[in-house]
Amino acid sequence: MEKTIDIKDWYISNFGEFEKRLNGGKEEFIHEKRKAALSNFSKLRFPSTKDEEWKYTSIAPLLKHNFVPSIEKQSVSNDLIKSKLFDEMEHSLIVFINGRYSSEHSDLLNLPEGVVVGSIANEIKNINKTVQKHFGKYADHQSHIFTALSTAYTEDGAFICVPEGKNVEDPIHIIFITTAGDKKILTQPRNLFVAEKNSQVTIIEHYVSDEEGVHFTNAVTEIVAEENAVVDHIKLQEESKKSFHIARMEVDQERNSNFSSHSISTGGDLTRNEFNARFNDEGGECTLNGLFMIDGTQLFDAHTLMDHAKPHCNSHEHYKGILDEKSRGVFNGKVIVRQDAQKTNAFQQNNNILLSNEALVNTKPQLEIFADDVKCSHGATIGQMDDDAKFYLKSRGIGEEASKGILLHAFASDVVTSIKIDSVRNYIEKIITDKFNQ
Repeated sequence: MEKTIDIKDWYISNFGEFEKRLNGGKEEFIHEKRKAALSNFSKLRFPSTKDEEWKYTSIAPLLKHNFVPSIEKQSVSNDLIKSKLFDEMEHSLIVFINGRYSSEHSDLLNLPEGVVVGSIANEIKNINKTVQKHFGKYADHQSHIFTALSTAYTEDGAFICVPEGKNVEDPIHIIFITTAGDKKILTQPRNLFVAEKNSQVTIIEHYVSDEEGVHFTNAVTEIVAEENAVVDHIKLQEESKKSFHIARMEVDQERNSNFSSHSISTGGDLTRNEFNARFNDEGGECTLNGLFMIDGTQLFDAHTLMDHAKPHCNSHEHYKGILDEKSRGVFNGKVIVRQDAQKTNAFQQNNNILLSNEALVNTKPQLEIFADDVKCSHGATIGQMDDDAKFYLKSRGIGEEASKGILLHAFASDVVTSIKIDSVRNYIEKIITDKFNQ
């Protein structure tokens, strides 16, 4: 029987061993942040269902496992990587295996001069000024225990910096592969994406497993969209159904910036995505679209915050869930319109389809408005498939399973069609088709 230890004590006591592996990294500018985060980690407690923000999401299944960081360098087959590409799309690819950058599997193509794409570990060693300026500035570790853990044990992750005025026409595809075998490993990708003034970039953040093993991904992504920057972000999560995935994404938007994110997840045993965006100046646009498809006893939790701190900004959020068997879904979306944020336009919607009588969703769209000249709306729906629509399709000679697939495709279309890259959209369409046996 597996011996249970206090996971907090393990990480606190093993920090010294982590420092030894840094090979001189204790002298890096970021190490003071590591130690401060470890101090906060020691003071914080893991959340429980008694906490309002975790009311419907118990992490007890996660805490039953003694996850440890992967130390040994692992390899994966080229066939696995090829299977996760999009119709052999020619684009810049960076690969991380068990949280570590793999130069032999990465390939950078057609990048404009000055664009930096690669490993944040390398940039930390090189004392990159952009990393110095932005790392840890947006993902606060003082009150978030999983962010504190990520910051304390920061080792590697993806770094992208697009200089002022540069347009990266082809998408940058980041694949995070976990290959755990019979080991219960923890990977903690720490990502930083910076789009400087008048720049444009598309980034794909893709999480996969090579088998149905138990592992834990604790990811933190910080994104900066400076004045007039355009950032299109896609997140795909296709990890093992036995895995645990807790992710936090912080977006900082400046004047007239445009950020969009499209999140597609087939979930793990427990998945929680936290998304926080803040408008720091006027004229910003932010779009968040999400689709999760789960079954069995999977749990998926989406917590989002749109912070309208400045006037004349627009946000659009549409999250959809398809749940089968005994799965559980949570959506908690908050929009804050601060007192000075006049002329705000904010839309938020959550729609869910339950394919069984035992599936359950807890949804809580929220508006907190402190300004008086705004246009804001929110709503949520939970229901089963439309029997009249199914009957209509069946009356036209379409079978039960095919009818179900057509209706679920139609339900998901609002999210999927918003993705601009045809090959990525087709890849997601295939995921939906395979999942519902159309």
